[in-house]
Amino acid sequence: MATLLHLDSSVFPGPASASRAVTDAFRTTWEEQHPQGTVIYRDLSLNPVPHITADAHSASFADPSEHTPEQAAAFAERVGFIEELERADAVLIGAPMYNYSIPSTLKAWLDNVVLYGRTAGETPSAKGTPVTVVASRGGSYAPGTPRAGYEYVQNYLEAVLKDMLALDLEFIVPELTMAPHNPAMAELVPLFEASRAKALQEAADKARTLADQLTSKAA
Repeated sequence: MATLLHLDSSVFPGPASASRAVTDAFRTTWEEQHPQGTVIYRDLSLNPVPHITADAHSASFADPSEHTPEQAAAFAERVGFIEELERADAVLIGAPMYNYSIPSTLKAWLDNVVLYGRTAGETPSAKGTPVTVVASRGGSYAPGTPRAGYEYVQNYLEAVLKDMLALDLEFIVPELTMAPHNPAMAELVPLFEASRAKALQEAADKARTLADQLTSKAA
């Protein structure tokens, strides 16, 4: 049965998080389609992965037989994260925008799984795996908006997930998530509600489509 790798990185729990609400809609539909499937879940806010250290970085360029004990331990942990990615038939990532970029916890996970000669380079080991990123943000950074030039979430993740790891990337973008909480944005609440409803529907539709594709592929 299919395996889904699900990562959340919002600092807010449950329904308080716009990105978690949408990733939950995706996962719920996915599990309905794959009741016997496997979900590998990492809450990167609750249980952060280690940031890259000198030992973890240098070990990737050294022969394993020459690793120090510290390098061996750090590299083994990286390989564990990489193997989760490689086992996945689909990947789901909650990536809220914080100060124009992704949470540092998600950056730490990416730094661990990007490994030249394995997941990146000429023959990326997870090439073609579909990845759905829920890129929520408090305002709007769509093309043509005043802050479009400050959109570093989708640009960055496209460079890493698509260009480096060769994953099949799609975004779901719930916008204006601060509107219900910021009086200055009160007039934008209807737009937020429409964006949220659209994102929830897109998540369910995408999960269903991927489930169907994987089922057909396995048949």
